[in-house]
Amino acid sequence: MKELNIGYLQQHNTSDVKDNILRLSDGIADLAQRGAQLIVLQELHNSLYFCQEENVDLFNLAEPIPGPSTALFGELAKRYGVVIVTSLFERRAAGLYHNTAVVLEKDGTICGKYRKMHIPDDPGYYEKFYFTPGDLGFHPIDTSVGRLGVMVCWDQWYPEAARLMALQGAELLIYPTAIGYDRHDSPEEQQRQRRAWQTVQRGHAVANGLPVVAVNRVGWEDDVRFWGTSFVAGPQGELIYESSEDDEESIIVSLDLEHSEQVRRWWPFLRDRRIDSYADITRRFID
Repeated sequence: MKELNIGYLQQHNTSDVKDNILRLSDGIADLAQRGAQLIVLQELHNSLYFCQEENVDLFNLAEPIPGPSTALFGELAKRYGVVIVTSLFERRAAGLYHNTAVVLEKDGTICGKYRKMHIPDDPGYYEKFYFTPGDLGFHPIDTSVGRLGVMVCWDQWYPEAARLMALQGAELLIYPTAIGYDRHDSPEEQQRQRRAWQTVQRGHAVANGLPVVAVNRVGWEDDVRFWGTSFVAGPQGELIYESSEDDEESIIVSLDLEHSEQVRRWWPFLRDRRIDSYADITRRFID
């Protein structure tokens, strides 16, 4: 067995950035002391989810990478000997910003980053105003705990992204997330959306024979109630753990990463792919 203890924090954020970071820091310390080796944080975890409006002043939340947050979380990674997956608002240059996941090695160094590739633009999620689409592609990040296929939120709906990570040897698919209910939708529609969000990611686990970790925020922020339900699924899509829709949680889940090898022997999807017939997949639409 290649057993990995994965910890995550499902957190409710406020407008007090310092308090958010303090609670994250305390949560990381607690998870590490309970035996976590890899800790995953939710999308844009330092602040409120600011993309509910278009406001140029909110670009002040962005920071360079390396920068203050990578220094802070890198110090925590080194102090506790854990790998941490963070999610930051990156200021690359004036007028050029990204939604960027940064992975910090247990010695505190940056071992890789991923810039969110798929950028949504929906009521309450005006991300195209803030984020330039990623330009680093879909490439796993090598760490001391394994090869991590890190993506961000809206990326989780796209099977092509998960497949490209799997084809490059990712051992685990990870999605820091910020998604919630539209207050105008009926309760039935809200639940259909939440279940669809989970189902599509569990499908990526099945199709690629890999575990999936999705970490969402929770609670009300302005007009959005984030639906929590962070989860860990195994390589057959089986739910190993699912968080509450409403409460903050600090969870450790143990995964056997070598189990994916056995699952792929039973279901050799990569063997049977008809790569000679997929050229049209790169077209926007086939008329």
